[in-house]
Amino acid sequence: MKTKNDSSGQRWYQGLDRYCWIVLIIAALGWLFDTMDQNLFNLVRNPSIRDLLADQYSDPVELEARTKEVSGWITALFLVGWSVGGFIFGILGDRLGRTRTMILTILIYAGFTGLSSLSWNWESYALMRFMTGLGVGGEWAAGAAIVAEVFPERSRAMALGTLQALSAVGNMLAAAITFSMAGLSWRYVYLVGALPALLVVWIRRSLREPEKWEQAKASETLGREMGAIGELFRDPILRRNTIAALMMAIAGQGALWGIGFWSVDLLTSVLDEFAVAVADVDRTKSFMFFVQQVGAMIGIYLFAAFSERTNRRTAFFLWFGLGIIAIPAFFWGVALASDLPLPSGLVALLAPLTFSAGLPEGAQTAVVLATILAFFLGFATLGPFSGYTVYFPELYPTRLRATGLGICYNGGRFLAALAPIALGALTARFAEMPGAVAGGMPMAATVVTSIYLLGFLGAYLAPETKGKPLPE
Repeated sequence: MKTKNDSSGQRWYQGLDRYCWIVLIIAALGWLFDTMDQNLFNLVRNPSIRDLLADQYSDPVELEARTKEVSGWITALFLVGWSVGGFIFGILGDRLGRTRTMILTILIYAGFTGLSSLSWNWESYALMRFMTGLGVGGEWAAGAAIVAEVFPERSRAMALGTLQALSAVGNMLAAAITFSMAGLSWRYVYLVGALPALLVVWIRRSLREPEKWEQAKASETLGREMGAIGELFRDPILRRNTIAALMMAIAGQGALWGIGFWSVDLLTSVLDEFAVAVADVDRTKSFMFFVQQVGAMIGIYLFAAFSERTNRRTAFFLWFGLGIIAIPAFFWGVALASDLPLPSGLVALLAPLTFSAGLPEGAQTAVVLATILAFFLGFATLGPFSGYTVYFPELYPTRLRATGLGICYNGGRFLAALAPIALGALTARFAEMPGAVAGGMPMAATVVTSIYLLGFLGAYLAPETKGKPLPE
């Protein structure tokens, strides 16, 4: 799907100067490596925590239960760090500048990802993930703000959508890294995650602060300060925008981090029932997660294109609806895969492609179906994140843009941190019920999916911004 400018007839990517592309590439790499570091954690979460707890629990059942509990809490703490970083660095992005903030946040998330490899117990691991979250939360707001302010209005939405779509490449890189390191210690995975710090050298040499930011900084006066967070709630229009955006962010963040990114844990749980070797589990779940991110990249880009063809609010309504369908379909479908009447010929054909050839028949079926459904899961759950990147900058004036982005995108993540805790608690509760499927996780995921209702309400309250210039 391509979009045109009504007056010039040019595609969004035509007629842009070289500096626009440099800004987009650097911002995309910063966010791409950001998401890579996030998902290295998702892919090694349970093995790493199980390893750190192994000395404390000799009973395998008790160890597994404690691993799931701690996993939920560390994920929540990571999201809290992400939120705090969004608040702090969102304000700094307006006060210090977009480029300086991007450099600082990349150093933080890359450095503490590398230091995660040195964790000696789950408490130190939790601290490293919290500190990683600080950098992760701040980088997005700075990158989105600089792209929004450098690109011309006719290209802004699709440039921001492309920025967000490329984040899925970071997720794919995480899957490729863990796939290639299957069977090796999770500590080596985190060492690789420190490499994005090298990007800082290019940023320092190539980027300057946007003219819009320089002008806003120069005209700063009492009552119109840069990064004045209180103004987001005192001004009635900005207050409405902030509340609506927070609702939409909580829905998407909660559904993704509370459910969508637990797809690998569900597949692992199903394969454990067939006593599949650890290395085989690592390979199949990494490949499935890779396919999930292919779907995410397509969903993110098409969200931006669809929001340009229709409008922002319609796109949010559509993708939140897709999420309500895709999440239960994945969790119930994979959990019940071995009992479903899938064509044996199809399973045999796709087994080599999904790295499940040689696994027991039921495990093969689960992996094949998980890989197919993961594409749609990624398409639906990651699509709204394009909306956050395209839409949120259109809600705030330049002097408050990074602050508003940090508050909405990461404030949503702060409240969404309750979602993985809820998923863990509900999973434990449903697991105790007679006839529980896959340890209760599908039922828990279905209940937590109701968080999308908050997104529908936010989209209903939100203003439409398509075709309007950025507020000054």
